[in-house]
Amino acid sequence: MKIFTSNQIHELDKYTIEHEPVKSIDLMERAARSITHAITDRWGADVPVVVFAGPGNNGGDALAVARMLTDQNYQVQTYLFNISGHLSADCAENKQRLINHRGNALLTEVTQEFDPPRLEEGMLVVDGLFGSGLNKPLAGGFSSLVKYINASPAQVVSLDIPSGLMTEDNTYNVQANIIRADLTLTLQQVKLSFLFAENQQFIGELQVLDINLSKEGIDAIDAQYTVINEAEVRQMLLPRSPFAHKGMMGHALIIAGSYGMAGAAIMATKACLRSGAGKVTIHTPRRNLQILQTTVPEAITHPDREETIFSEAMATDDYQAMAIGPGIGTTEQTCIAMISQLRRTQCPVVADADALNILGSRHAWMLQLPKGIILTPHPKELERMEGQCTDSYERLTKARHLAEKLQGYVVLKGRYTAVCMPDGHISFNSTGNAGMATAGSGDVLTGIITGLLARGYKQREACLLGVYLHGLAGDLAAEELGEESLIASDIIRYLPKAFLKIKH
Repeated sequence: MKIFTSNQIHELDKYTIEHEPVKSIDLMERAARSITHAITDRWGADVPVVVFAGPGNNGGDALAVARMLTDQNYQVQTYLFNISGHLSADCAENKQRLINHRGNALLTEVTQEFDPPRLEEGMLVVDGLFGSGLNKPLAGGFSSLVKYINASPAQVVSLDIPSGLMTEDNTYNVQANIIRADLTLTLQQVKLSFLFAENQQFIGELQVLDINLSKEGIDAIDAQYTVINEAEVRQMLLPRSPFAHKGMMGHALIIAGSYGMAGAAIMATKACLRSGAGKVTIHTPRRNLQILQTTVPEAITHPDREETIFSEAMATDDYQAMAIGPGIGTTEQTCIAMISQLRRTQCPVVADADALNILGSRHAWMLQLPKGIILTPHPKELERMEGQCTDSYERLTKARHLAEKLQGYVVLKGRYTAVCMPDGHISFNSTGNAGMATAGSGDVLTGIITGLLARGYKQREACLLGVYLHGLAGDLAAEELGEESLIASDIIRYLPKAFLKIKH
């Protein structure tokens, strides 16, 4: 599924109007019917409704909704803000339709002073002040109105996007001047800003309404942002030949675990095996060998010469993929061994955890990373490499630039894990849950992606399929175990079910 910028949303509306063909006012009517249906599904006609409409098309939607709610015997007060004396053509048309309507709608057009209505518990506010075209923070009377609505006990439903929130970049926005909705009824597709953690306080519950915008128009627009879905990953799955043997399924190398951090090595190795790799070799300090051979008997162990740390690079000619970093520590000897390993490795590489922390403290080494490398940072690890960020949009921008600069892949982990690609495109993962916020979850993801690479997937497919499977396994585990009790090992245990669910 594509995610469009505010400009692309306008392009899609225009394309639909021209090619369906449909009049813009009729397209607005279509959107208003979907919104009205969603509202009447949740709130009965005994709930008083106050509609705040702005001067643009978002306000036009709100005026049409006010008319339709009135048709269904809702008691509706409507306030249209026309401070500049100019309404969009469709907003003006819906104003006239509301005035001419035979219902009991009460329309107040605000041109100067405004005496706000009393907003009480049990009332519903419909926020149609500003939509996806907003490009600067709200100020003046509109900011005062937003604060008044937010301070009230009334429930708030926002149309398309909470007023004051911008579609993409809110780095310089004023949070106090953004509507805090209980429900956001967005049209056709999610907006980029909806995927950022700091904006959830404004969105509330999110419902996406399909208003049948042109499928051809959607296909024609080249979106920089997409959301990974099950149909897409199902098409990526490689078949397994009935005559396959372990040598055909790929050999993965995992360099992980210092003494006391054997768990990271165990989880990455188990996840790698569960992701289809034919063989997995784990390179780890000597003191970890007994526990690894006991807990992961399917893996081949390769001891480091040192007892407690990773200290020497390995030849990788016999491997189809390598992961490095989980639990290896950041001693000087390990740092030198890590960059030496990356320089000499020819197969696809996944770098995670301490490998990223090492790069974050030695920025010059970033220039020595192999082309096509996959980095899997959480937000703090990314900031150590690329500098502090004020919000999620800036962090995502830095992750994208890093992927482009390295000509590699940056998997920025989070609620909607973002796979940033060398060509600048970004895909967000749609699976996963809050129970996966637990130690070792990232090590599992590293193992999954590495196993897929060894199995024969290209970097792009390994990243997209890997994050989807990781989140889906977590979702399946949470369904049975609950989010509170979920641990990283549970994600590995449910990986087989995740594969089966995608296949069927």
